[in-house]
Amino acid sequence: MDRDPVLIDLALQGGGSHGAFTWGVLDRLLEEPWLDIAGISGTSAGAMNAAVLADGWMKGEAKGARKALNEYWQRISRAAAFSPLQRSFFERITGRWTLDTSPAYLAMDFISRLLSPYDLNPLGLNPLRDVLADSIDFESLARSPIKLFVTATKVKTGRGRIFRNHEITADVLLASACLPMMFRAVEIDGEAYWDGGYVGNPTITPLVRESDAHDTILVQINPTERANTPRSAAEIIDRLTEISFNSPLTKELRMIALLRQVADPGTGEGARWAQMRTHRIKSDLLAEFGASSKFNAEWEFVTLLRDEGRRAASEFLDANADHLGKRSTADLDVLLKEC
Repeated sequence: MDRDPVLIDLALQGGGSHGAFTWGVLDRLLEEPWLDIAGISGTSAGAMNAAVLADGWMKGEAKGARKALNEYWQRISRAAAFSPLQRSFFERITGRWTLDTSPAYLAMDFISRLLSPYDLNPLGLNPLRDVLADSIDFESLARSPIKLFVTATKVKTGRGRIFRNHEITADVLLASACLPMMFRAVEIDGEAYWDGGYVGNPTITPLVRESDAHDTILVQINPTERANTPRSAAEIIDRLTEISFNSPLTKELRMIALLRQVADPGTGEGARWAQMRTHRIKSDLLAEFGASSKFNAEWEFVTLLRDEGRRAASEFLDANADHLGKRSTADLDVLLKEC
């Protein structure tokens, strides 16, 4: 069925291999010719998905973007096959996707509390660098019609920096995904950077200010709520990490909700805030996987997450396709009641 095109922005969270869920969401959305992607803001794995999509778009629009994402995640999985971080025999026979009992993962977790990446990896090697080099033409990316916004955290000031198309390099993407207990800070123009999730996961503001779209779809990976109180040391640390990586996004969404209420809907920047429509795609299934599973990039797990992303996106479209371009389907005003 033909329908009028709707200009949309995408906001993509980071989350290691759980970014394959976002791949599935993007793969499904790219099947809809009436959805026209104007801009993408991404952090960590979300930034890499965004860059791969935008570069693939230059090679063949939607089909090229879908092909590029598929090839990127295949490369990620092949690279992970050589990593010492593998599921234990117990996890394999019980069908668990976590690495909680993996000897290499447990050793890494223990050693990282005693030694830094500067001690353990003095050359700053990162296997993702080769994957990115094989997956993205950064010169082409600078010319992509899809506006990109990649967030990284300045180590010195604790503030975020937003990198745009012409600034994005492999170093920028690695900086956006740089977990400080695993990798040395990435230096760009003499400034050291860590994972962008500490300040924006992802950052929404540049989409409102610089994109022509009024509809922003947030693809959320990290669970905002947990039914049970964590009790083990690992569970407590995992939950603290989830909260810290969700906190910047929650604060920004709360600010957006407030600005939408007070902004002048007439002209100028106030009108952009007042006209912004928000939507959200997420899955409760991701909450069932422990934090260690974000280091598991086995192809079977990656494709399971991809398929869940496609399912969640299809469910979203079935319920909300007619609302896109007309009204928000995610209620941000509820965040103001929590202040």
